[in-house]
Amino acid sequence: MLILGIESSCDDTAVSVVEDYRNIKSSVVSTQTEHEKYGGVVPEIASRQHCENILSVTQKALAQAGVTLNDLDGIAVTFAPGLIGSLLVGVSFAKGLSLVTGKPLIPVHHIAGHISSLYLSHPDLEPPFMCLVASGGHSTIVEVISHTAFRVVGRTRDDSAGECFDKCARAMGFPYPGGAYIDKAAKDGDPSAFTLPKPKVAGSDFDFSFSGLKTSVINLIHNAQQKNQEINFNDLSASVQKNIAEILAEKTIRSAGYSAYTRVAIAGGVSANTGVREIFERECFHRGFELFMPEKNLCGDNGAMIACQGSYNLTAGITADESLNAVATLSLNEVSKRTDNDIKKKNIFF
Repeated sequence: MLILGIESSCDDTAVSVVEDYRNIKSSVVSTQTEHEKYGGVVPEIASRQHCENILSVTQKALAQAGVTLNDLDGIAVTFAPGLIGSLLVGVSFAKGLSLVTGKPLIPVHHIAGHISSLYLSHPDLEPPFMCLVASGGHSTIVEVISHTAFRVVGRTRDDSAGECFDKCARAMGFPYPGGAYIDKAAKDGDPSAFTLPKPKVAGSDFDFSFSGLKTSVINLIHNAQQKNQEINFNDLSASVQKNIAEILAEKTIRSAGYSAYTRVAIAGGVSANTGVREIFERECFHRGFELFMPEKNLCGDNGAMIACQGSYNLTAGITADESLNAVATLSLNEVSKRTDNDIKKKNIFF
């Protein structure tokens, strides 16, 4: 089975060909650099860049894989969630390819795609397990029941972990995207130098809230500036990174234990952060959980994860027609395909 995967939910135009679910034949990513001077992604610029890049990126992916459109068994595309203009470019392009070639059009939820990056990195990994998907737009704990059946256990109520990293980095004067700069600075810092809050969501044990942490860091920096006091940004970076990582690990591992899982996974752009990876490794080891993380080149947005999830969706009969539209906000629960056996096995009721 050969599936073409198209990802354009934010500012990366990514296309990949995956064979037999988990064998990456090609993976091409065009990263937009125009947003750095604005300190964040500008949606209009992102969608225009996708328009300019998507054809050439697709051609490169096909050439790299040594296949043609006629060799494909399906065309998978991220349709939700994300920046609506960016999503529309990918969905429209995929619909055109499907109509021209007669190949099945396969809709893929972005978070499900990130979960599939784990299958590409760990060929023997199979559901069920508990997975944290953390990135610039998402902080979601997902019970992965099967390749196409999911249950959202926890989510952010405001800022995502990745957004918190980027906003804190911006306050420190680091370029965008700031998460990588915090990661680098933290290596030379003292993570115990600053005591930062760990916000909780009342009545929701597994939900996240990073807005208060972000505000605390920004206020700390502003107060120091007003008093002409210097802050060691290496120490502050290390403290921010440790705080975010501990919040993510604690809630994810506790949710796994609550649901009687012993396997934990993390995915998404934040899973590339060395501090996050180290704390998850440490906590999972101490508590006896098996941990799975994607290879670092698969943590960010990429077409391979969409092609992989598209393969499982196609096998499960999840396809779309020309009426498929992009959706900016959509819970993974709403696209989860659960069978009666899944429901009975996990005692899930909706």
